[in-house]
Amino acid sequence: MTIHVNIGEAKTRLSELLRAMRAGERVIIQRDGKPEAELVPPRITQPLTREQIAERRRSAFGMYKDAFKGADLGLEAIKRDRADPDEDYERKFGPSA
Repeated sequence: MTIHVNIGEAKTRLSELLRAMRAGERVIIQRDGKPEAELVPPRITQPLTREQIAERRRSAFGMYKDAFKGADLGLEAIKRDRADPDEDYERKFGPSA
């Protein structure tokens, strides 16, 4: 069974709605007759181990490896890409006197 309540009613009946949700009822909170939110029970998940966390991080960073393929990331290349501080000053504040 599904329970539809507006936001104001949900504020006053929250404890009751949470009990109904835990009992298996579907609780939908509406604003102006349109669904805004649904109360769902929390997912019970096992905590990740350090190894699993590390693997997720490695895989997330690995998706960018092709973006930097062939790029020269050496110190000299980085220095060449940096602007001259005097040019940077003149661009911001005009020619120095």
